[in-house]
Amino acid sequence: MHTEIKILPVTGIGDIRPGDDLGLLIYNALKQQQITPRQGDVLVITQKIISKAEGRLVRLDEIEPSPFALQYAERYQKDPQHVEVVLRESKRIVRMDHGVMICETQHGFICANAGVDESNIGGERVLALLPEDSDRSARQIRQRIQSLINDDDNTDFAIIVSDTWGRPWRNGQVNMAIGVAGMEPLSDYRGQNDPYGYELHASVIGVADELASAAELVMGKVDRVPVALLRGYTYKSGQGSGSELIRDGATDMFR
Repeated sequence: MHTEIKILPVTGIGDIRPGDDLGLLIYNALKQQQITPRQGDVLVITQKIISKAEGRLVRLDEIEPSPFALQYAERYQKDPQHVEVVLRESKRIVRMDHGVMICETQHGFICANAGVDESNIGGERVLALLPEDSDRSARQIRQRIQSLINDDDNTDFAIIVSDTWGRPWRNGQVNMAIGVAGMEPLSDYRGQNDPYGYELHASVIGVADELASAAELVMGKVDRVPVALLRGYTYKSGQGSGSELIRDGATDMFR
């Protein structure tokens, strides 16, 4: 049982540009707030600033739309170059209707517009793509911050890379985990008994998603807070990955 969990917004990171040392910028922002990562902390970082730092940006004026993109854009009053970028980032289109494209990305994520986004970028006609490997990005940032802490205790904390997605069956968007480092993203209760002695058979909790959603409460979408630190939650340390949160095709009833 967790008696108290704190969620601390990390402010002062500023605009991110391609090539920026994101681990250093986050460490300096934490230091400015007199926060030092502790054993068991979780840092949730929005995908957007990672994509910016890694140069995962596309200028629409440099994109040549395909005939299909032109046709689709004309039908639904969309930007054909934007549509073309979404198509290029998709492994397949899961559903396409009413001007909305639900796509399976090259990573295996299923989300609207293949995760391509135009908000909070700071440039006209520039789109941000998902990181090529969010787990790798999380590991690199974690290692960088650990090296800057430079303590003798080898402080063990976790990183979650988050993105905002819609949900089947529910209105409203929430933050979800698309990359992790230093923790297991799932908590498996199968085989354990509940307080009444019933053996659990299907309870596998997506704790990384839950932590990402909790962090969004202090991030917001317009408040320029791309990082949050969660303290007090006891997660299972490990070499987990964001891909573990993707339901495989054999058990996905909607593919």
